[in-house]
Amino acid sequence: MKKKWSRRILIVGCGDVIRRVLPELLQRWHVLALVRTRDPRLTALGVRQIEGNLDQPATLRRLAGIADAVIHSAPPPAEGQTDSRTTHLLSALRRGKSLPRQIVYISTSGVYGNSQGAVVSETRPLATKSARAIRRVDAERRLRAFACRGGRHIGHHNCCVSILRAPGIYAADRLPLERLRQGLPLFVPEQDSHTNHIHAADLGRACLAALHRGRPNRTYNVSDDSVFLMGEWFDLLADSFALPRAPRLPRETVQQRVSPLQWSFMSESRQLDNTRMKRELGLRLCYPTVATGIKETSCSG
Repeated sequence: MKKKWSRRILIVGCGDVIRRVLPELLQRWHVLALVRTRDPRLTALGVRQIEGNLDQPATLRRLAGIADAVIHSAPPPAEGQTDSRTTHLLSALRRGKSLPRQIVYISTSGVYGNSQGAVVSETRPLATKSARAIRRVDAERRLRAFACRGGRHIGHHNCCVSILRAPGIYAADRLPLERLRQGLPLFVPEQDSHTNHIHAADLGRACLAALHRGRPNRTYNVSDDSVFLMGEWFDLLADSFALPRAPRLPRETVQQRVSPLQWSFMSESRQLDNTRMKRELGLRLCYPTVATGIKETSCSG
């Protein structure tokens, strides 16, 4: 007989990362997922689906008071300076007689901006430049405010919000191989940017760890142990998949040949410090380097 768990967790943004850890979640929680349209695969797993759209607040009324915890991994809108989707979600949650006691939010390391290759811990002041990262900063601030004010508003315990700042997410089926096939250029080594990575499975496991051990209103850099320049990352991919290495050109030439979005990623250089993730969340990475991740070594947890 299938167990019925008393604790309920709401998944907002039930994409690739979260689906990788759904089996573990289903062992401990009654799992609900906000979806635009129902997915038979989620039904088969035993996930209760709630139809709604973060861009349409009226469709979110059923979210009020239904969950003890929330994993929020839905991206912000594609335009603007604010994350209206997070605003709509929090507004719906506030209407309930009880608030979630925990929220885990997947943000981006892009909130740090360009650190010129410096080692970046969670205490570093944000220097966000790109519009995509500015929207993430807005979401983080709204979640922090919800954690601080929401509980007192209804006489409930304050909500524990854990913010996971993730860099480039990869897996066997989400590698930038098409970029290599297109022959898009990279920077010459002396002008190259430091880049950071996390395997999708490890990011999902970080969400689980944050549910169990995340500290209130705390941010975590969720990154592997690789120390790579962007060119070294793409060279590793090219060699691993028998593709030609990308040409190397000066920065000003590369900027003329790539899209503004690609440039916004390429032009930022930082090295994430993941010490807090390991010490506080106790996360033991399945894929501690991109080399092990590319090989898709097995992981027993």
